[in-house]
Order: sequence, then C-alpha cells, then structure tokens
Amino acid sequence: MTVGYTPAGKRIVRRASGKTKTEAHAALREKIREYEDGLSQAQTGYTVAQAVEDWLTYGLTDRAASTVDKNRHLCKHIVAGLGARKLRDLTATEVDRWLLQLAKNLSTSTVQRVYECLNRVVTRAMARDKVKRNVVALCGVPTGKAGRPSKSLTLDAAKALLSAAEDSRLYAYVVLSLLTGARTEELRALTWARVDLDGRPNDDDPMPPFIQVWHSVREGGDTKTRKSRRTVAIPLRGVVALRVHRTLQDQDREKAGCAWHALDLVFASSIGTALDAANVRRAFRRITKAAGLNPADWTPRELRHSFVSLLSDGGVSLKDIADLCGHSGTSVTEKVYRHQLRPVLLTGAAAMDRIFADGNPGA
Repeated sequence: MTVGYTPAGKRIVRRASGKTKTEAHAALREKIREYEDGLSQAQTGYTVAQAVEDWLTYGLTDRAASTVDKNRHLCKHIVAGLGARKLRDLTATEVDRWLLQLAKNLSTSTVQRVYECLNRVVTRAMARDKVKRNVVALCGVPTGKAGRPSKSLTLDAAKALLSAAEDSRLYAYVVLSLLTGARTEELRALTWARVDLDGRPNDDDPMPPFIQVWHSVREGGDTKTRKSRRTVAIPLRGVVALRVHRTLQDQDREKAGCAWHALDLVFASSIGTALDAANVRRAFRRITKAAGLNPADWTPRELRHSFVSLLSDGGVSLKDIADLCGHSGTSVTEKVYRHQLRPVLLTGAAAMDRIFADGNPGA
C-alpha cells in the first residue's frame, strides 16, 4: 500500500504478509499505523545478543580498553539470560523476571551495572531503528545479595600492619594510604614531582612536607572527581618511609640500567613501570598475613576507611576529616569532593604523629 511520497516524488510503500489474508491485513495496518505515528519499523530477526555485540563493538569506541573489558564481562549475564530473544519481542515482564533471577546470585551494585548495560544496549538499538521502544527503561532494579561491607582497622591492628609492612617494598605505600587517606588509584599515579619531603619552612606561609593528590590511574589521569584534588601534609612516619623508599628505588634504577622506564612514579615495579591493582593486592595480602590478620578480610582500599576511623577516634572533628579526605561536606563522605584546590592540610599529619607517636623516629 502506498502511504505517502518522498520530497522527490517517490512513492513510500509499506508491504506485509501473513499465512492468511486476515493476518496480512493486520500486519499491513500495523505498519501503516507506525508510519502515521512516526514510529520506526523494528527488525524482526534482530536478537538481544546481536544488540549487545553492536554496543560493545561500536558504542564504546571512546572508552578505555579496561572499561570495554569490564562491560563485556557484565554483558555475559545479558547474553546468557536474554541473548537468544528477539529484541522486538522482549517484554518488560521478561526483563523483570530475569533481573530477579540475577539478584539471587549477584550483589545489588552488580545487578545495577548489568541493568545499565542492557538499558544502553536497547537505547542504542532503538536509535538505529532495530526496535520501537526500550522496555528496559520501564523496569526497576531489585535488591541483590548483600555486598562485602567495608571496615576499618583498630589502632592495635594498624600498628601491627605497619610493623609487618616495614620489610616490604610496599611499606611507604601502606604508610601513606593509612596516614593520609589517599586512595589506592591516587597513590599508584603519584609522581615524585608531586612530593615535597622537605617542605617550605622559610616561606612567608611555611609548609611542612606534603604530597599533591592531583591525579589517579583512572581514564584521563584525573582523580575520581575534580573535587578530589587536594594537597595533604605528610606525617613524620610517612616522610621517613618515603626517603627510604626513594633510596631503594634509586638502587632499582641503577640495577635496571637501560631497561628502566623513566615515568617518575613513586610506586613502581623494579624497572619503573606502573603497578596495577593486582600487584598491590597481592603484596598487601602478604603484609596482612604477616600482621596476624586474615588476608581474605582486608583490601588496600580499607586503609582509607581506617584513616577516617583512627582520626575520629583520635578526637579530630568530622569537618577536618572531610577536608583531609577531600569531601565537600560531612554528610557526603566518600562520595562528593571539594572543587577548589586545597592548601596543605595539617590536621591529619599532626594527629597521625600523635596517634603513632611510639613508632616515630626520635619520638
């Protein structure tokens, strides 16, 4: 049936077929209605799995390879549960049932991320006339299994951890993370150019030794948010640990010779290359085991939680803790960070020197 004409005068024809004349007429009426309503015509044989692969291949071209790999891993759940389903026949009820099934085995945050992947997959397919509407947007995300709760070290456990780390090449890393609250991805991106171990005592506004937490290993090299950028004073234990660490790194540089990668990283491999999260986790597990802790119960990110807890126990105000962590307010801890570059923050270093006084050289 001719339903209209293009600006060039060419006929716009819609065709439909069916096993019976009645079915054919019904299918034709639907296509005419879609044309009149301005709706796209969905492709009949296009599956969810095909839509997923299209999104992974062409929809993430501006993302880092690690981001693509992470999304590909999440999409395995989609392909396993819904991949064979024709996209045009997918219903909101089917998606709801599938999400509930996922929630029995996955954490809420993982179910949320899988849902977001499917939503983007179908949105892209709809924009390319593969399906008429996005039924995923009509669904909610169910509560999944409880995730692993974060926790913090007690003062005694923190002291034991620092003691156990002294013989490790990760010692300075553990000290900085625990005593300044810097995130693991921020420390792995820290360069010596952003470290001042002498401070500026002769300035009009004297400053103690400090680190500039201005970068991370995230895509683009910036911190978690722009508000995370901050400059933080280093406690005395941290200064000593970094001096020793730099000496050991100089020895690594001489030993590596031409194989050394001059990336200026504070925490690097024996040839100067960047550490990845797996490197840090493995070394940290060995330290926790040596400290008498269960390695399966602790991760490097919990050093930051311990930093906040120890400062709070040491009498530091919540507002000062938020400043030291780069938080924009006490009610948004760990989530929202200050926009402006902070001056050197002294409270944390002073408090940590007091809390760990018995371990400071010359104390």
